[in-house]
Amino acid sequence: MQSNATEHAALAGTALHIEHVVKRYGDREVLHGIDLDITPGEFVVIVGRSGCGKSTLLRLIAGLEGIDDGHLRRDGEAEDGLHDDARVMFQDARLLPWKKVLDNVALGLPKTQRAQAAEVLAQVGLAERAGEWPARLSGGQRQRVALARALVHRPRLLLLDEPLGALDALTRIDMQNLIEGLWQRLGFTAVLVTHDVAEAVALADRVVLIEDGRIALDERVDLPRPRHRGSPAFARLEEAILNRVMQRKSDPDELTDVRSHTAWASPFDVSATSVRWAV
Repeated sequence: MQSNATEHAALAGTALHIEHVVKRYGDREVLHGIDLDITPGEFVVIVGRSGCGKSTLLRLIAGLEGIDDGHLRRDGEAEDGLHDDARVMFQDARLLPWKKVLDNVALGLPKTQRAQAAEVLAQVGLAERAGEWPARLSGGQRQRVALARALVHRPRLLLLDEPLGALDALTRIDMQNLIEGLWQRLGFTAVLVTHDVAEAVALADRVVLIEDGRIALDERVDLPRPRHRGSPAFARLEEAILNRVMQRKSDPDELTDVRSHTAWASPFDVSATSVRWAV
């Protein structure tokens, strides 16, 4: 008999259509006519400097805040708040300290579906910690529980607001690999906000750069999966995007040149940079 996760693996992700979206706080306009289309099952990563509007855009997509102008549609329907088939994961795991790990994952589920919570907890590698208190878990383990709590509802749209920002480098890479593997298996649409350009290149189908409330770059990442972080192609694309984020002086055709190399570059032909870029 197939597991619930396998049965729902083919569930299509959500399509997003964002057209001329404006967001204001009082007299201050923080998003200026955002246009963005995301196809079902796509993994889009939004990068940019602090205060550029990337988390605000994620909150609008989630339905946690309303737009002031423009249109935001999910599967062709106007956005009208957070849907049951969408979940948000934040930098803080936000676990309930008075509930054990399995109970945190099962929040909002009928008692008859408690086995489903245990199954998803196993998928994130924490089946043996089901009966423990959140305080006994590491930061990375707490984020795994938060991810399981999101996925137990079988979302078609997963929104991630810098959920890995407080983790150490190795734990962060483990979590990136876990999120990527579950996304590939379950087929949901994923939108991630991050300061980490290497994380963006590792996970994204497309990297979207927001500057001063506007989309300044929408770059497709054509590197094959799984991606080799030490490969020259990975390092070239990471550096090119970072240069654009930091607005460094560089060849304006740098990203075009990078694209022309990514399809054929061997991961072993030259040494890549050892610097892990974050902005």
